[in-house]
Amino acid sequence: MGFQEVCLLLASVLTSAMGQLFLKMGANSLGKVNASNAVSHILNILLTPKLILGLACYGLGAIAYILLLTRVNLSVAGPSASIIYIFSVLFGYFVFKENILIHQALGLGLIVCGVVLVASKGN
Repeated sequence: MGFQEVCLLLASVLTSAMGQLFLKMGANSLGKVNASNAVSHILNILLTPKLILGLACYGLGAIAYILLLTRVNLSVAGPSASIIYIFSVLFGYFVFKENILIHQALGLGLIVCGVVLVASKGN
C-alpha cells in the first residue's frame, strides 16, 4: 500500500473507531436493556446525540473504506482494517478505564504483525 492508501485506511479505521467510542458513550447513557425497556431503548437510540454521532462516524468510515477498495485488493483492505481493534482497546483503556489483560495485548500484537505482513506485499 502506498501513502494515499494508508491515509484512506487510517481515515476509515479512525472514524469507525470514533463511531465505536460514541456508540459506547451513548449506550452507557441509555442504561442496560431488558425485556421491559427494549422498545423504549430502541426509540431512544434515535434521540441520543452520541448514538447519532457514532452512526455518522461509522458512515464516514464506510465511505473512506469504499474509496480504499477502489485502490487495493479486498484481500489487503479487509485484514488491514482489523487495526480498528487496537484503537477500540485503547479507547476502552483511556476513556472507560477498562483493563488490558496480557493475553489481549499479545493478541493485539499479533494483529499488528498480521496487518504488516498482509499490507506489505499487497496491492
